[in-house]
Amino acid sequence: MKSIVIQQPNDLVIETRPLPEPVAGDVRVRITLAGICGSDSHIYRGHNPFAKYPRVIGHEFFGVIDAVGEGVDQARLGQRVSVDPVISCGTCYPCSVGKPNVCTSLVVLGVHRDGGFSEYAVVPAKNAWPVPDEIPDEHAVMIEPFTIAANVTGHAQPTEQDVALIYGAGPMGLVTVQALKGVYNVKQVIVVDRIDERLAMAQRSGADWVFNNRDRPVAAALAEKGIKPTLIIDAACHPTILQEAVSLASPAARIVLMGFSSEPSQVVQQGITGKELSIFSSRLNANKFPVVIDWLQKGLIDPNKLIAHRFDYHHVTDAIELFEKDQRQCCKVLLTFAQ
Repeated sequence: MKSIVIQQPNDLVIETRPLPEPVAGDVRVRITLAGICGSDSHIYRGHNPFAKYPRVIGHEFFGVIDAVGEGVDQARLGQRVSVDPVISCGTCYPCSVGKPNVCTSLVVLGVHRDGGFSEYAVVPAKNAWPVPDEIPDEHAVMIEPFTIAANVTGHAQPTEQDVALIYGAGPMGLVTVQALKGVYNVKQVIVVDRIDERLAMAQRSGADWVFNNRDRPVAAALAEKGIKPTLIIDAACHPTILQEAVSLASPAARIVLMGFSSEPSQVVQQGITGKELSIFSSRLNANKFPVVIDWLQKGLIDPNKLIAHRFDYHHVTDAIELFEKDQRQCCKVLLTFAQ
């Protein structure tokens, strides 16, 4: 089989590897589609401290089960599946309280263990989620990105009365817009970004008001309209955002951090306790695949609004470079494998 391998930072090859055989509890998936994420780019460029090389990248992937290991029901052969990249122990404290995404022995496919940028991948059977026939392949491969939004909204518990402010109109900000509007019917969703084309994507995804905070400070724009957000989501992850979010938030608001910067943030504690703000962080997803599959079946989200380009996997280098360089037009890029 052919696999996309990062040998070392900036050294990508497509190499021939033996066809893997599933062991007990595993299934082998013949990959159909895979999505490129920022974390794939970070591993390629050597910016992910958790990655070990050589590594087959890719944690957003979909395909068909073509072999099963011992103890796995033979009826699973031929199932269309989307793969949850989060592999957890199931017994540590985080797992016991429903947070396998921060398991003390966490393994993420495509980071700590070979992932889905390959013609075949062996994964735990419990991580291969059956996809109903009515969900098309290109939507199935987008389940994982939307689980990030499901994890965020699971923390924040949005309501129809909320006024939400999202920093950043990249893929993670955009999936969150769709969840807030399509699933939770949030009254007003505001998105700020510094790229006008990204803001246009946010509007297409359902945002009620977008503006460029390169031209206009967020605080001034909100003050003009007398808006105090009740839910603020940081999908841009600049170290200055947290303090600004604390300043802008309504009393009793929730703030969710979707990612991180390696630079420290300075936050005045009085702003947090004085308003009794709730601050959440969100990493990966905690058993959210069934949630997103349900959203798709009900037509509450539309992955097509994010898919910008498709490449045959042989052209993966071109695909990653486009993803990295064209932030104005490029959102989600898919790689095609078996058809």
